[in-house]
Amino acid sequence: MDTRPITSERLSQSVIAVPPLARSAQLQVDPVANKAMIQFLEQGGITTLLYGGNAVFYHIALREYAETLQMLADLSGEETLVIPSVGPTFGTMLDQADILKRFEFPTAMVLPQVEVATPEGRATGARKFAEAYGKPIVLYIKHDHYMDVSLVKSLMSDGVVSAIKYAIVRDDPADDPYLRSLVDTVGPELIVSGIGEQPAITHMKQFGLAGFTSGCVCVAPSLSMNMLAACRQGDWNQAEEIRERFTGLEDLRNAIHPIRVLHEAVSAAGICQSGPLTPLLSSLEPTELEAVSEAAQKLLTLETSSE
Repeated sequence: MDTRPITSERLSQSVIAVPPLARSAQLQVDPVANKAMIQFLEQGGITTLLYGGNAVFYHIALREYAETLQMLADLSGEETLVIPSVGPTFGTMLDQADILKRFEFPTAMVLPQVEVATPEGRATGARKFAEAYGKPIVLYIKHDHYMDVSLVKSLMSDGVVSAIKYAIVRDDPADDPYLRSLVDTVGPELIVSGIGEQPAITHMKQFGLAGFTSGCVCVAPSLSMNMLAACRQGDWNQAEEIRERFTGLEDLRNAIHPIRVLHEAVSAAGICQSGPLTPLLSSLEPTELEAVSEAAQKLLTLETSSE
């Protein structure tokens, strides 16, 4: 596992994969299936793994947290950066900080807390978690009014933040005054587009963001890496041509549920057996599962033909 500190170069050299966390029928974390997922991504050129929403770290039990972190550290390659998540509640974050300190992960992402929270309180919570953890955090900005830009600047100036995952959905990703203000205030070097391939080109071209996260990369890692390479080279037409190949599965994620669809997609594509979702989430309906299976297998075919 790569334990070096986060840098802009590190964020831009790999698509940041956000994989599901595979579980057994008894809801235990499954090392065999998760190893298959990680190896598939690494073979496709991915060197950064972020375990957050798609891995349902929102609902991970504290009693399985250390075991899960140990598994991810053991299964990842020497050049693979692994970023686990904490939260979303403050008490959980502090308990997880004590566990995280036993490991060598260079950072952890704070899952966004929306209910029973304020912008100032979120900033204070992130700061206190970083103090307890002893390392900077990935700030996940997912909702409007989540945190004022001035608060983000203060956290970054004080070394609390290692990177920002920006994931506020806009009808037009180019029309985003908040992101523009954020970039103008703290710079784009440590901000990554956090909503998959769909807005990534606009975010990198118009705002200069360092890279992007992806869930569908778990089905087509080489394709996604080719898109990142095209963006870094400024070949926006090529990047757009690649992006369009992801629309089938991405549209289903948008229409149904991003986590639930990806969880089933990796199984349907034969990447790994992801197993059941943990409560409080539920499985897809049969008609939804059929559509997801078709889209996942089509994307995998496009992935294979690009190699």
